[in-house]
Amino acid sequence: MTDLFKLSGDIVDSGAADVTVNRITQELSELGDGLAVVESFSHSVVFDTGEGLVVFDTSGANTGEAVVEAIRGWRQDPLHSVVYTHGHLDHVGGSGAFLRDALDKGGPAARPRFIGHERVIDRIHRYRMTGGYNNVINQRQFVGMQRHGYGIGLKKRHFIPHEVVEPDVTYRQKSAFRAGELTFELHHALGETDDHTWGWIPERRIICAGDFFIWNFPNCGNPQKVQRYPKEWAQALRDMAAMNPEVFIPAHGLPISGAERIRRVLDEVAGVLEYLVDETLEMMNDGAPLNDIIHSVRVDPDLLEKPWLRPFYDEPEFIVNNLWRYYGGWYGGEPDRLKPARVSALGQEYCRLLGGAGALIARAQELSDAGEHRLACHLIETAVQGEPDNLEAHDARARIYTARRSQETSMMAKGIYAWAANESKEKSGQAGGEGEAS
Repeated sequence: MTDLFKLSGDIVDSGAADVTVNRITQELSELGDGLAVVESFSHSVVFDTGEGLVVFDTSGANTGEAVVEAIRGWRQDPLHSVVYTHGHLDHVGGSGAFLRDALDKGGPAARPRFIGHERVIDRIHRYRMTGGYNNVINQRQFVGMQRHGYGIGLKKRHFIPHEVVEPDVTYRQKSAFRAGELTFELHHALGETDDHTWGWIPERRIICAGDFFIWNFPNCGNPQKVQRYPKEWAQALRDMAAMNPEVFIPAHGLPISGAERIRRVLDEVAGVLEYLVDETLEMMNDGAPLNDIIHSVRVDPDLLEKPWLRPFYDEPEFIVNNLWRYYGGWYGGEPDRLKPARVSALGQEYCRLLGGAGALIARAQELSDAGEHRLACHLIETAVQGEPDNLEAHDARARIYTARRSQETSMMAKGIYAWAANESKEKSGQAGGEGEAS
């Protein structure tokens, strides 16, 4: 059995990772007496309390059955409680499998409690209202990852499975319950979501962190999702560190043992978030428009090399945008964008002035070849909007976005740019599509 604590200890101590930190094996590893984790997407953390199993998170709809099977290979005890760290689908999607297992083993009397912050219910309802939209954005965000089970919708208008179990026990700020000899303190904090919970088990000095720590740069700026909360996220990490935990178990990535190691990574992630908040607010208070801020606020590149701060999923620039939305609304300070023209009308006007899309296409390709991807993408979008049936424009668009994707680090940027490239490949009749752009 893999020693997960040794893996993480070596990484934190050295500041470098030569192994995968976000493992998705569907296998269970014991972390201590009566404590285990199933590494999935997301993980499930399991406590054998002697009075039944307490589980944090149920993994996703496609992995819930495998997670339950792994747990049952370790313990046959009844389920006491299932705690949702938040309502994202990879944390609640497998709940139907957990409920079926409990009812199959003990009937209605064996139904476990499902516990979460009160806003988890609101999130589940919102997902049911916006299923089509969430499927579209997941297809963009995880383009090329479908073979791993990401981003696959159940049906065109369904995003969250009907069998997802809503919490029947909710709380607002702080709650606690006992199971066997263990106390499970539940703390609400804003962070990746507005319904997030982190758990503290004082008798074992264990924190179950949910997605407050993901072994990547914090997922706090996602351009396609609702508001995230960088300042409050940083405070939650400070609060966790103040507990002086000996074991820290995130819902993605390796668990960490040792108070000093845990404090180090929490302090560094909190510090980066606080820096972004402070720098962005300072420029906002000086009257700078959003465009100036996103091109000015930068995180020390050395920090982004750390295995727990790599901008592999989200990235600092997206967090700056999210901070602007949080503190300043959606108007970015550019008056022409307050009530903009249709992008197609703007593209047509540029093409008309230039005598067609040819000059835009040529210059966009030239800029892309020179590594000026931001400008290149603006120009090629203008060309395609102005002449949407121009196959030369779509050929160039596919090349330019594929080139830009190769230079990006975050999955969110890579996914959106691959999606754009694939759109133009399909339009121009090119073979390949998703796999090539991804």
